[in-house]
Amino acid sequence: MKTLLPLLVLATLGPALRADDWPQWMGPQRDGVWRETGIVQAIPAGGLPVVWRLPVKGGYAGPAVAAGRVYLADYDHGDVEVANSPNDRTQLVGRERILCLDAATGAVLWKHEYDCPYAISYASGPRCTPTVADGKVFALGAEGNLFCLDAKTGAVLWSKDFKKDYSAPTPIWGFCGHPLVDGDRLICLVGGEGSVAVAFEKDTGKELWRSVSASEQGYCPPTIIETAGVRQLMIWDADKLNSLDPATGTLVWSQPLKPAYGMSIMAPQVADTKQGRVLYASGIGRVAALFSLAADKPGASILWRGNPKNAVYCANSTPFIEGQTLYGCDCETGFLTAVDLATGDRLWETGQPTLGDRRGRHGTAFLVRHRPGGGPGDDRTWLFSETGDLILAVLSPTGFEELGRMHLLDPTNECFGREVVWSHPAFAGRCVFARNDEELVCVSLAK
Repeated sequence: MKTLLPLLVLATLGPALRADDWPQWMGPQRDGVWRETGIVQAIPAGGLPVVWRLPVKGGYAGPAVAAGRVYLADYDHGDVEVANSPNDRTQLVGRERILCLDAATGAVLWKHEYDCPYAISYASGPRCTPTVADGKVFALGAEGNLFCLDAKTGAVLWSKDFKKDYSAPTPIWGFCGHPLVDGDRLICLVGGEGSVAVAFEKDTGKELWRSVSASEQGYCPPTIIETAGVRQLMIWDADKLNSLDPATGTLVWSQPLKPAYGMSIMAPQVADTKQGRVLYASGIGRVAALFSLAADKPGASILWRGNPKNAVYCANSTPFIEGQTLYGCDCETGFLTAVDLATGDRLWETGQPTLGDRRGRHGTAFLVRHRPGGGPGDDRTWLFSETGDLILAVLSPTGFEELGRMHLLDPTNECFGREVVWSHPAFAGRCVFARNDEELVCVSLAK
């Protein structure tokens, strides 16, 4: 039966695997929304069918799924045990890898690997989910090695080394900005003088523009928003939130927003609310701000800033806005928290989908909203907890309602003395794909 299961799933889900992809971090539109139909309404007590498991190496990078293939970055450092220290760089000798797998069976189709010594904190492996577009895979490693690979064969089409090409020092927690494809451009968080953000011609690797200087590049992925009828590229470095013209890199506006330790991580979130169009960003050190985005021309002004008893201060996991409510994981309390956007007041908080029965900072769950067919009417959210549990729940301004959970993976990493798994899953082909430092698992979520 174990041998037949992947074949049965392939026969059942083949069209879905081709039609419903997760080709980059946070999904097809980079908004943390899953639009697949025919998905279970709850997780039964006995769990859901495991389609396959595959041994992999270390890393925080989530999988990407496109055209029936899974792409995953990991790090092979042999048998050396990695001890995490938030303030110290671990020296490791190993090889980063980009794997291409058959989404239905987990069979390895190709891999690209290269020597890559590490000198970073939390040195398990790569941080960035591969980005798949137009037959190419763009993979950024923890030490700044960027590769453009042929998605079918794994052949290297072009590459960059951010440390050598841009004199960009490796951040203490590694390069983390998931590459963004915007038309013919590949936009990356790089670093170095005048090159915090760099756009490359995605087919050739030719530099198109570079922009922004900062004390550090930070860790926030490049993000496209639209306000006042203008597309804008958000680059949140360690000091400020920048709006750039994505075509030229020209600075449009900038607002100071400086989290502790240079940890600008979450992607700024935009929504239409009673206050008009707003943008929210937050980070460690209780740094948070809700900005009003002007309707007549690109620009931002402060509506409110966070204080120790309000807002939600996000780090590993990007929050989302639904209606007038913000939902996210607070790095100070470790709790999933709901916030009234109008005031910043906290509506409720719970540690059940993040820490479980434990307590600690940086409690993490990755949040994915389910919107079948792309329309409204389904208020369910999938959460992948740092405990290795997949949770289905209803999040509302009045509370958190769990609709079941399944343990997918054991936590194989460590943070502040507790075991964690910190990697964003992929949802594609009516399945979830999740990884830790030892294995990648595919579980069917089909109704």
